[in-house]
Amino acid sequence: MEGGTLLVRLNRYLSMCGVASRRKADELILQGRVKVNGLVVKELGWRVDPHRDVVEVDGREVKPATYRYIILYKPCCYLTSLGGTKEGKRTIEELIKDISERVYPAGRLDYNAEGLLILTNDGELAHRIMHPRHKLPKTYLVWVSGIVKGETLDAMKRGAVLEDGPAKPDSVRLVKHMKDKSLIEIVFHEGRKHIVKRFVSSFGHKVIRLKRVAIGPVRLGKLKPGEWRDMTKEELKSLRQALGIKSFVRD
Repeated sequence: MEGGTLLVRLNRYLSMCGVASRRKADELILQGRVKVNGLVVKELGWRVDPHRDVVEVDGREVKPATYRYIILYKPCCYLTSLGGTKEGKRTIEELIKDISERVYPAGRLDYNAEGLLILTNDGELAHRIMHPRHKLPKTYLVWVSGIVKGETLDAMKRGAVLEDGPAKPDSVRLVKHMKDKSLIEIVFHEGRKHIVKRFVSSFGHKVIRLKRVAIGPVRLGKLKPGEWRDMTKEELKSLRQALGIKSFVRD
């Protein structure tokens, strides 16, 4: 910080502008293709003021992309993919046709699952949401066959060994018992394929319905299946903090 101004490394700034990844941005800088305020900069540690400095790549001024952050309630029986109908199945693309920006899902939900998806054109945030290193918890409501007993819940809390390795949820709790089924809440921070269904099945219970209600601090709220809304500033701030992302600061 200089004189109260928040600075950001040049390679990160170029990445934020959608020019290239940080690694590729370093190559552009070393090749002398980047100018700051009219001067060629070849120093990899150079920092810029995103609000004041003029940055050019190959003579063209670049600016941070306008990012969009969408919360979508994916209904059951929709593919988490873009590009129109696939194999006769509907995709979430038809639900977001009125979004002008090219956003894409930060993570997936199974075809038969429903609930919260975050869509964005912010590559850094999407990458961190999906990367297990950041341990962002995902909360699911799971309707299962049969009555889940107390000893089964205790065993679930201890975890299970699946065909692709151990799986231990962050938390498990019983929401309620019904006539011939149970509703439980499970939180996982990892996203292995079908992990919730496989985990529950390993305890002898079949998943009837699966709904993701939260990703980190962001909750599905009152959205109905097929509806979407823009993330609030407060939600985005909380999510970025949970992922260790800071805007326009030293890194």
